[in-house]
Amino acid sequence: MGKDKNQNQNQLNQSPDSLDLYVAKLAFIGASIATLGDGLTAVAAGIALEALEKKEQSNDKSSQSQNGQSRQLEKMQKQIDELITELNQVKKMFRW
Repeated sequence: MGKDKNQNQNQLNQSPDSLDLYVAKLAFIGASIATLGDGLTAVAAGIALEALEKKEQSNDKSSQSQNGQSRQLEKMQKQIDELITELNQVKKMFRW
C-alpha cells in the first residue's frame, strides 16, 4: 500500500503540466458539449418558429376564407330579398 500511495503522490507532484493539459481537455469537451446544446436549442427554436408561422398563415387563410364566405352569404341574402320583393310585386299585379 505504501508503494501505491507514493506512486499517486509522484504522479501528482511530477506532472502539473499534465494536470493543466487534462483540465484544458475537460474545458474543451465541456465547451464543445455546450456549443452542441446551443446548436440544438437554435434548431428547436427554428422548428417552433416555422410551426407558429404555418399556424398563423393557416389562421389567416381560414379567416380570409370565412370573410369571403360571409360576403357571399350577404350577397345571396340580398339577391333573395330582391327576388321576394319582385315576387310580391308580381302578386300585387295579378290581384287586380
